Amino acid sequence: MKDKKFLPTGYIKRPVYSSRIFPFIDKQVIKVITGQRRVGKSYLMHQIVDEILDANPKANIIFINKELKAFDFISNEDDLYKYIHQSLQAKAANYVFVDEIQDIENFEKAFRSLLAENCCDLFCTGSNANLLSGELATLLAGRYIEIRVHSLDYDEFLTFMDIKAGNDSLIKYFELGGMPYLQAIGAKKEEAYEYLKNVYSSILLKDVVARENIRNVHLLENLVSFLADNTGNMFSANNISKYLKAQHITVTAQAVVNYLKPLINANFIYKVQRYDLRGLKIFETGAKYYFEDMGLRNAIVGFGLQKDIHKIMENAVFHHLLRHQYQVYVGIIGDTEIDFVAERNGSKIYIQVAYRLHHQSTIDREFGNLLKIPDNYPKYVISMDEFNSGTNYMGINQMHIGEFLLMDL
Repeated sequence: MKDKKFLPTGYIKRPVYSSRIFPFIDKQVIKVITGQRRVGKSYLMHQIVDEILDANPKANIIFINKELKAFDFISNEDDLYKYIHQSLQAKAANYVFVDEIQDIENFEKAFRSLLAENCCDLFCTGSNANLLSGELATLLAGRYIEIRVHSLDYDEFLTFMDIKAGNDSLIKYFELGGMPYLQAIGAKKEEAYEYLKNVYSSILLKDVVARENIRNVHLLENLVSFLADNTGNMFSANNISKYLKAQHITVTAQAVVNYLKPLINANFIYKVQRYDLRGLKIFETGAKYYFEDMGLRNAIVGFGLQKDIHKIMENAVFHHLLRHQYQVYVGIIGDTEIDFVAERNGSKIYIQVAYRLHHQSTIDREFGNLLKIPDNYPKYVISMDEFNSGTNYMGINQMHIGEFLLMDL
């Protein structure tokens, strides 16, 4: 095995993702692992390496980590192709792993040739959502699979932090989020937030500012703060532009759009569009934005339980749906808004999120909105209420959010 010194040691397995990759090992498709920086893509590849070596101890592993200076010499497709070919072993099964492959110019051309030569099994990771667009999609159409990795879901958080489910651990998850390295940092807020701030700076500088040639970093940081303060609120680029102007930052709506895109491309935030449940169309204007990781959001603007709990609950539900490979929208039916419409493989889930159901008006609104939907797909009202959790009202499931976040959808 080559390059073992460049592989991380000591990790917790994440079977929800590895199980999606295992069926494609030794198949002539490129395994592309995508997701925000520091969500555990490298460790997932290490898990795959160990699985391969368990099955075949003589396998030849070629591991290229573009975050290490040792691999600075690999900057384009020719460098990549040459290094891999020099590292191949004629009488062994060869496996190539490239970490943060977007840092190699025209890498897809090298991978296309290697795939055609059938000389090795190819794996790579990338932190940019555009990794699988443009020329790569054209050159490698039908020859790759994407595995999207997210920060820790609640059940993974419990495993990584070695704690049991309960309201205290749930609030801790809401506060710290699910960046996997928190397992080493610990659950103390001060140390955790210091680490998360450093991760945020790394994402902003490496995956947004440098990659997208952003000039006005001050504007970008103000935009992120606005998104953090307004997590889960409906607004448009025009709304953001007006807000920033009130902060004495003059910027056009188009400029706002141009700055939102790099944040989305870095898998740092997600844009959730409105979906007309009657007309079955997606609205082009107005959207909600959620963060890949709640801890990063909190490290930017702080976390107050009373002030932020509903925003964080919505973000957690959204993240849970993403982790289970749903396409998520904000539902619109007439003048009524449904927090989440989640679609997967031709099926749907409808979800309303409320902090507490203490008042009849809240109960009427949350359940009433879902009752307006004229189909029989599962419907949920998610809250922090433990009473009546798991009950059913006129076909609508009422669940405590902790139970929902542990549910295998």
